[in-house]
Amino acid sequence: MANYFSSNFTLGILGGGQLGKMMLYETRKFDIKTHVLDPSNEAPCRISCDSFEQGDLMDYQTVVNFGKKVDVLTFEIESVNIEALETLEKEGIKVFPSSETLRNIQNKGVQKQFYVDHKIPTSPFQRFADKFELTEAIVRKDVSFPFVWKSCTGGYDGKGVAVIRTEEDVIPLPEVECIAEDLVPFKNELAVIVARNPQGEVKTYPVVEMEFHPEANQVEYVICPARITEEVATKARAVAAKVSEAFKHVGLLAVELFQTENDDIIVNEVAPRPHNSGHYSIEASYTNQFEQHIRAILDLPLGKTDSKAAGIMVNLTGAAGHTGDVYYENIEKIMAMDGVTPHIYGKKQTRPFRKMGHVTIVNENIEEARKVAEVVKDSIKVISR
Repeated sequence: MANYFSSNFTLGILGGGQLGKMMLYETRKFDIKTHVLDPSNEAPCRISCDSFEQGDLMDYQTVVNFGKKVDVLTFEIESVNIEALETLEKEGIKVFPSSETLRNIQNKGVQKQFYVDHKIPTSPFQRFADKFELTEAIVRKDVSFPFVWKSCTGGYDGKGVAVIRTEEDVIPLPEVECIAEDLVPFKNELAVIVARNPQGEVKTYPVVEMEFHPEANQVEYVICPARITEEVATKARAVAAKVSEAFKHVGLLAVELFQTENDDIIVNEVAPRPHNSGHYSIEASYTNQFEQHIRAILDLPLGKTDSKAAGIMVNLTGAAGHTGDVYYENIEKIMAMDGVTPHIYGKKQTRPFRKMGHVTIVNENIEEARKVAEVVKDSIKVISR
């Protein structure tokens, strides 16, 4: 095994946002040297890596030059130049997850087709080169309302997704490659995080349940364990493990799922990196998702995924009507509550619905934790002053 600890071994991270910052907590714990590339000079990762570079993640040469300086390369965002990753792999740099895994995930049309090809349950869909093609299909009645529109690239945190109920709803959509998915009635939105190392050791985390903000289409609460039957939980973890096996990813794979009205489990989409649905694990799990990602990509034994207690995560997003220097109103009020831990991402500027941090609530009792989460949500406000 390579000597990763207190040595010259260097881990490179493409993307310097909050996911990278939380990954760096773990590299600090293990004394692993890190090098980060991000387009913003004020990236949250800047304060905690050994070396920081500013540069465009979609620029081929920038990513190749960066990758040559590290021993293992990973990413915390999917919008990176895949051709650059392929070049680095050919030159012997280890890239995890691999360029092949990312190629099957980065474009949502490709990702959906991958599920069909690998007999993984997902909602029926059609793929369109642009808005014109989609409009033609609507006119021909090949697509029926309501449906879910998703842009094939660039969507995150509820952006690039819309429920289309009428022809008028199509008008504001951007001119991009897209998919139209059947709107499947479901009881629950669930997620399972799967860890896999190069030796093929696989571990799944307990199923979490996601509650969404009605307007912003962003997750408001992540609840672990999900309030579902043992049978549904077992099925969800099995589907997630099957998805992991198909992608042959190394690192973490967050698998977002729907529990349908008749308790079938279908795959919504995946992210090949630590994920919002796993933030609860920092306080509530034996091995948090960020440590697990590091263990997986360095081919170390995977840690125990069980929870020590029930955990709920509340996203802290910028309040409507507030743009500018951030201020966390009532943060001391929530910190006085038992089992409540705020995480502040290090973004100096707030704007409406921007992810600025999260709060974890741990408790032996999930219903009690959910009540506390409600109080937290109502108390803390992310505003500008």
